[in-house]
Amino acid sequence: MPVSEKTYISIEGRELQLSNLDKILYPDSGFTKGDVIKYYNAIAPALLAHLKDRPVTLKRYPDGVESKFFYQKECPKHRPSWLETIPVSGDQRKREINYCSLNDLPSLIWAANLAALELHPSLAKGADPFTPTVLVFDLDPGPPATSVECCVVGKMLRDILRDLGLHCFPKTSGLKGLQLYVPLNRPTNYEQTKGFARACAELLEERYPQLVVSRMSKELRKGKVFIDWSQNDFHKTTVSVYSLRAGKKPTVSTPLLWEEVETAVSNKNPESLVFEAGQVIDRYTDYGDLFAPVAVMEQELPFK
Repeated sequence: MPVSEKTYISIEGRELQLSNLDKILYPDSGFTKGDVIKYYNAIAPALLAHLKDRPVTLKRYPDGVESKFFYQKECPKHRPSWLETIPVSGDQRKREINYCSLNDLPSLIWAANLAALELHPSLAKGADPFTPTVLVFDLDPGPPATSVECCVVGKMLRDILRDLGLHCFPKTSGLKGLQLYVPLNRPTNYEQTKGFARACAELLEERYPQLVVSRMSKELRKGKVFIDWSQNDFHKTTVSVYSLRAGKKPTVSTPLLWEEVETAVSNKNPESLVFEAGQVIDRYTDYGDLFAPVAVMEQELPFK
């Protein structure tokens, strides 16, 4: 892709204007806006399945990861006429928000051109915003704990879920933590998913108080893994699988094999779970979409 102040391209019959492709957004690695767009273009066949029909909050870094950022829920008014939005209303006190719909490649590349480095979709689809299709455990290590300790806790959660007949799928947060996704794709609600996630977190805290904490207080989290069950909420989002993260390097929230989780624990090597954009493209070529079951697998929580 040629570097210029403005570049006009056509994708799937849609005309897009790209700008400042040579602008460096990750100073430590020289990763440019053009590189961001190339990454999202390459990973789109996997990523789009996990964004489809979901309200997406854009986390934008117009001047790069070392400068100010902002979250954008309302889709910009200057969007192309062809870009669809997803209207979502909360309770009676909340106004309707028209989220961007990133259902296709032109829409994804348009968002990348806005320096929307991070993509945060809802756990529910726009047509039924109070019905999550997935349950998530967000594992956050309190220093000096690392992603290795998150993997230990992740394996514990996997075993609990397996005993209940549930499958779960791990991915890195793209920064320092680990996230487990439990696909549901059956009628449920956030009261049920949040309650179930909280019960699992509190059970592990009771069994392993030196390693696990289920409460958000930072004073309690030193050297432990916080299981954030509260992410299962209408008002919250979790970073998408395959999304870039705004750290020093262009790391990605990367789906993992359970064997990789176990190896990280055995080797005590948190760096083995850090993947940058180019590595994620290679992994997708080798493994396909390891998160594909999350979009389609139907499971039921063991209580109503």
